[in-house]
Amino acid sequence: MKDGSGRKIEYLRVSVTDKCNLRCAYCMPKDGICSLSHGEILTFEEIVRLTRILADLGVRRVRLTGGEPTVRRDFTSLVREISLIHGIEEVVMTSNGLLLEEMAPALWEAGLKGVNISIDALDEEVYKEITGSCGVKKALGAMEKCLALGMKVKLNCVPVRGVNEEQLLPLAMLTKSYPVDVRFIELMPLGCGAAFKGIPSEEIKGILSAELKLKEDPCKEGVKGPATYVRGEGFPGRIGFISPMTGKFCESCNRIRLTSDGFLKLCLYSSKGIPLRDLLRGGADDGKLKAAVAGAALQKPEGHFFGEEDPEREVKRMNEIGG
Repeated sequence: MKDGSGRKIEYLRVSVTDKCNLRCAYCMPKDGICSLSHGEILTFEEIVRLTRILADLGVRRVRLTGGEPTVRRDFTSLVREISLIHGIEEVVMTSNGLLLEEMAPALWEAGLKGVNISIDALDEEVYKEITGSCGVKKALGAMEKCLALGMKVKLNCVPVRGVNEEQLLPLAMLTKSYPVDVRFIELMPLGCGAAFKGIPSEEIKGILSAELKLKEDPCKEGVKGPATYVRGEGFPGRIGFISPMTGKFCESCNRIRLTSDGFLKLCLYSSKGIPLRDLLRGGADDGKLKAAVAGAALQKPEGHFFGEEDPEREVKRMNEIGG
């Protein structure tokens, strides 16, 4: 399946819930949200059906997100069903890690191949300031458990000006002790994130380079997205940078998103897409769904325009989109 710009769509991100057990300041308001009702979110059967249709159209990699995906009951069974779909080569997930250490063995057995753990600080007080709760030890425990099982582990940090600058080096130093990718992701002005100021990737590189001897990592193994990597001399892990604001990579975007309420979202920046839940529950057969998805893909925006006025710009919070 190709979009209107000729990009091959192979990567699907599925938000399984808009609920989360943290309240990260750049993602959700402190006083919480009005979550979708049980009847509004897609059932596992509906998610599996749509993923199978998308696999027929060429999707090969699925990332399960939220909210926080592990808070959805019987999440492991969904991982198992998706991993068995013909054509799907890899199922991974993004999590805050708070429930992951206990769940990891069952998820690994079900077919989960990798996990991105969101952790914006190693200092518990800074972590709590960002997320509203303590959780550093649980997130690091999940990291160690997943590594022991054989999963590929990445740690994601969103650097925020005036909040976690002092945490960037300690996080990067984890790559000295563990074979993990620690990635710094530029803050995007979506939802609550618009109230904060991010830190550009080049500035972060400068902060880290002052303390670490970094070299561009020539190994492309495992690089399937927009991150660029460096490595400390002799370190088993890598330090990555994802730069949607200062290093726009839309020309290579190969992904679409399915929100928890069944909206097929074509671009993180844009509100463009189609409500597949309505088609599903309206009795559409697989052929009609497949045609709808392929037709929608042709409308995928050529690129994002953060910082500019655009009537099609997304106004939802990140937890509603799925990241």
